Amino acid sequence: MFIFDILVGEIGRLISGLLWLYSLVVIVAVLVTWVNADPWNPIVRFLRKATEPAFARIRRWIPFVVIGGLDLSPLVLLVGIRILDRVINETLWRLTRGF
Repeated sequence: MFIFDILVGEIGRLISGLLWLYSLVVIVAVLVTWVNADPWNPIVRFLRKATEPAFARIRRWIPFVVIGGLDLSPLVLLVGIRILDRVINETLWRLTRGF
């Protein structure tokens, strides 16, 4: 069981790292919209392709997330990522400890 615990722990760290990286992408995408960057820049295009589908889905599911022109979908996404990270890590921890 020792190797299983290590493997599950590393999988949890990998998932947490990927979720953290996506959180950074979301934050940078929000900052880029504030500075009005060139939309044809490859980095800006990547950020939009990586985040806009999630933002659009949140806007569709929660229509009141846009308040007076202020789009709060990135904030909802960041909170959701944090909750998902916590749920996954707690589940994996309980899996290794036998509930």
